[in-house]
Amino acid sequence: MANPSTSVSRAAYYLALIGGILMVVFGLLGLAVSAVGEPFFHWGFAFGSLVTLVLGVVAIVLAKNAAVLVWSIVLIVIGLLGGGIGGLLVLVGGIIGLVASIAK
Repeated sequence: MANPSTSVSRAAYYLALIGGILMVVFGLLGLAVSAVGEPFFHWGFAFGSLVTLVLGVVAIVLAKNAAVLVWSIVLIVIGLLGGGIGGLLVLVGGIIGLVASIAK
């Protein structure tokens, strides 16, 4: 029988990874859309897309350590700041990772 904390840690990893990938994709799409049209009109949208892109890359890197207490808290903050469906998945992955780290 598999160790339950390992499967919970794996679920946190996959949720944070998929959420980070979605954040990167949506950040890139936002940057592509902001490049079309008047440049000064889209500065705020481009900045938000750049923040989402950077946070998505950080979430992808930290997803492997989702079951470590400190990094699960960082993933929760990234999920809150990132927003959208990707940020929600990172947030849920961070919460599950936090539960897995406390349960060890």
